Amino acid sequence: MSSKAPRAAPRPQPACPVVIAQAGADDLDLVMEIMNAAFAPSFGEAWTRSQCAGILPMAGVELRLARGGGGVPNGFALLRTVADEAELLLIAVDPLAQHRGVGRALLDDFVMLATGRGADRLHLEVRDGNPAIALYESVGFKLAGRRRNYYHGPAGATCDALTLARDA
Repeated sequence: MSSKAPRAAPRPQPACPVVIAQAGADDLDLVMEIMNAAFAPSFGEAWTRSQCAGILPMAGVELRLARGGGGVPNGFALLRTVADEAELLLIAVDPLAQHRGVGRALLDDFVMLATGRGADRLHLEVRDGNPAIALYESVGFKLAGRRRNYYHGPAGATCDALTLARDA
């Protein structure tokens, strides 16, 4: 029998300090780097640079950039508020910064901004099977609908999109 003490479970990584600020067209290179790292091409979830640039000037659209320790960009969110509704259009966290509170900080920022602008209902869409669904549910988002075979990957793979919503 060994006299060694049982090994302790690994401790979770500490949450990195996250600073979120408004971003714009000048930040699209950073956004595209994060998006390309965060979204695998399997289902065509990532937006193109021209799609992002095209939506930024629209009324009610805001791009938010998260920076971690040392000011390194590690996540972003793209949102739109129209009348009394808000939609989280895109959210992505660099894989090297995942599970450190960046996604939660961006989601909390979205909720705060949307409610501050008078939104009564918040919406988002996510690929079925995306692990981020648990994060969305943890802040009150619930399944509102399903779009069958919405996402199409380059190899012909398809996946449903789930629409989630919550009251503000």
